[in-house]
Amino acid sequence: MSTKTSRMKLVVVGIVAAFVLSGGNVKADFTFGERTALDATINSGGEPWFDCISNDGLELYIEKPVGGGTMAMDWDLFVSTRPTIHDPWSAPVGMGSPINTGDLECFACLSSDDLELYFASNRPGTFGKWDLWVSTRPTRFDSWQPPENLGPTINTSDRDNAPWITPDGLELYFTSDRPGGYGFHDIWVTKRPTIEDNWGTPVNLGPEVNSTACDGFPCLSSGGLVLFFSDYPQSGGLFRSGGLGQTDMWMSRRKSITDPWEPPVNLGPEFNSSTWDGGPRLSPEGDVLYFSSMRPGGPSDGFNIYQTPIIPIVDLNGDGIVDASDLCIMVDHWGTNEPLCDIGPTPLGDGIVDVEDLIVLAEHLFEEFPPAQ
Repeated sequence: MSTKTSRMKLVVVGIVAAFVLSGGNVKADFTFGERTALDATINSGGEPWFDCISNDGLELYIEKPVGGGTMAMDWDLFVSTRPTIHDPWSAPVGMGSPINTGDLECFACLSSDDLELYFASNRPGTFGKWDLWVSTRPTRFDSWQPPENLGPTINTSDRDNAPWITPDGLELYFTSDRPGGYGFHDIWVTKRPTIEDNWGTPVNLGPEVNSTACDGFPCLSSGGLVLFFSDYPQSGGLFRSGGLGQTDMWMSRRKSITDPWEPPVNLGPEFNSSTWDGGPRLSPEGDVLYFSSMRPGGPSDGFNIYQTPIIPIVDLNGDGIVDASDLCIMVDHWGTNEPLCDIGPTPLGDGIVDVEDLIVLAEHLFEEFPPAQ
């Protein structure tokens, strides 16, 4: 096992310990693999920031400043494609009209059917400084239609950005500096009963998640039980307590979708450096965490995009092999929300120990754990 991988294991130990000390009962049901930078085809040509990947794995959306400099206020959305998931990504191409304008377009996310593209923009028709917009396409092979503003129920006279829609299309998480928050920017969520209904009034995620600094760029696991997000300093230099750099990534969990969020924990020094590290985004399958970082040593100067596999811990009793003993532990907790056994859908679970978890365990029967490197 490489030294770097061993350090990554310690990151997870620290995360779990933090949860225990904070009063939670979350156990280590997943770990992170080795962090790697995406190919230079993606990490070149002007400060890329990762946004999302299509559900079929054939489209990768990023954003880049086009007005000069990392902090330029004119960003455009770009897309890279590949024929199959085994092929390399093509060079990113600007999405053009009607998605990109001469104004700001950033922070894109796709619906689970890849037919809705949510993003932030300050284009004409915006209610405030930044608004949330959505574009649709009839099929995966059609062009994107002119975007529509999500309206005054969601958008305010302030900055509303960084959307993340849940797979069922019924919850939209986003960042906003509207009144009623706990810091300069907070994470909010709006819900709707069905995809045919209008979005409801946004609700703040509360002080367990949001701090007195800035919290944003939310991303949820498919089961809705794990929340990744970033913090960044408030105007005047106020940082979230426990951070390591200018922008850090954090993780919070909850026992079920009706339970409150646990106190967030920092993802640690393997993910967070002394500079900017943020924008955590999960792959559609939930088995890869992508993020953007300005840490030294990347393929290009400035921001680079990295990926880290998320690996389910299937050796439930910790004896070094996945076998019948682990199967018995899973059976003993059948139908419960025991985090140790809730490893399916891989790897972040869905809040109940059931056949999804059994499938994941069966795929690793008689393997050594951790896997040989």
